This record gives sequence, C-alpha cells and structure tokens, in this order.
Amino acid sequence: MPGNSSAPGIITFPSPDKADPDGLLAVGGDLSVNTLISAYSQGIFPWYSQGMPILWWSPDPRLVLFPGRLKISKSLKHIIRQKKYMVKKDTCFEKVIEYCASTTRKGQEGTWITDEMKKAYIRLHNEGYAHSFESYYNNELAGGLYGVSLGRTFFGESMFYRMTDASKVALYYLVEQLKQWGFHFIDAQQSTPHMKMMGAQEVTRKDFLRMLNISLRQPTIKGKWK
Repeated sequence: MPGNSSAPGIITFPSPDKADPDGLLAVGGDLSVNTLISAYSQGIFPWYSQGMPILWWSPDPRLVLFPGRLKISKSLKHIIRQKKYMVKKDTCFEKVIEYCASTTRKGQEGTWITDEMKKAYIRLHNEGYAHSFESYYNNELAGGLYGVSLGRTFFGESMFYRMTDASKVALYYLVEQLKQWGFHFIDAQQSTPHMKMMGAQEVTRKDFLRMLNISLRQPTIKGKWK
C-alpha cells in the first residue's frame, strides 16, 4: 500500500521491483496531479475497475513504441495520403476520454476509465501534462487517443475509433509530432497484439526505468499542444 510522504499531496510508492509477477505494486492512495506525476515518473500507472480501490502497476516486461519504428500498413498509408481525416491535438480532450471510456473492448467487461479516472486526467490536461490527438471526418470526431507527457516520454493511456483506422491515423500524427520534438519512446504499458503489429516491442522493467530516467532529464513540454 502506498505510504504518506512528508510533502502534502504526494504519496510515496514502493520500488517498482517490489511488484507482484503480474505487475501489481500498490493499493490505495489518490489520483491527485502530484501523485500521478510522481507515479509516472517512477514507471507506475493506475489501472482498476469501478468500485475497487486504486491499483498501481509496474509490469515486467513493458511494451514501448520507439517513434522511428512505427509500422503502418499500405492501406493506412493510403488513407494518410488521401487526408481522409483531419487530425488536431488538444481540442476536445474531455470528449476523447469519454469515448475511450465508453468503447466496448474484446474480452473486457466494463471499463477501467472510471469517473474518478476521467476527472483525474482532465485535471492533468488542465495542468498541461495530459494530451489528446483527435481524428475528424467532415468535422465530426471519428477517433483519437490520449496520454500523459513527461520529459521526452509519452505515456499512452487509451485509444478509440468510430470510423475505420481513425485512431491509427491519430497515432501516426502523434508519432510524427514526437519525432519532431525528439521524444525517446511511447509507453504502451501492457502488451497487445494490435500495438505489436504497429511496431511496439517488449523491454524489461529494468531497461524501461533506465530509459525513463534518461528521458526525464529533458524538460516537459507543458501546456496545450499546438
């Protein structure tokens, strides 16, 4: 269980190497901005269901996507060249998180994006740490993603689509932006076939934390992304 720190509003976490084999590290605490930034800075993230206490995770191995290794299919390249979708960033963060929360996912009952989580990440967005990329079709939101940015790491949280490949197009433009800014990697957290097909790879927790520590030496690009 997380312990209290001497500084108000910040929780002290156990070392990530104390996590269970499935990655569970701690139970309880809160989702304040300070707590979330502290957690992400240590390679820890919250993931739990409605009605449960907050669960904190640091899995081993960890799935990451290096921006230069994104794989896109021929059909997706065609959609990007066509400019079928207009992609914007940080224009409707709350809508993106709502759609992510309401999306039905194969093999998953309900959602881990609880009302408490929504409010927490909206607070992070308002403080300039959480960001969204959105794909529009005929001015209607068709897909998108959101995550947290610290140093030169983007911690991907969730994606959704209402039209084919809309979320993949948002991911493509996210990666292009991160390449321009010299980001080191995207944390995809848990291993999924979908992200592996797009070039993500597993690394050990030890290597992940080493890469994260190097990334956090760079300043965070805070505020609304344009």
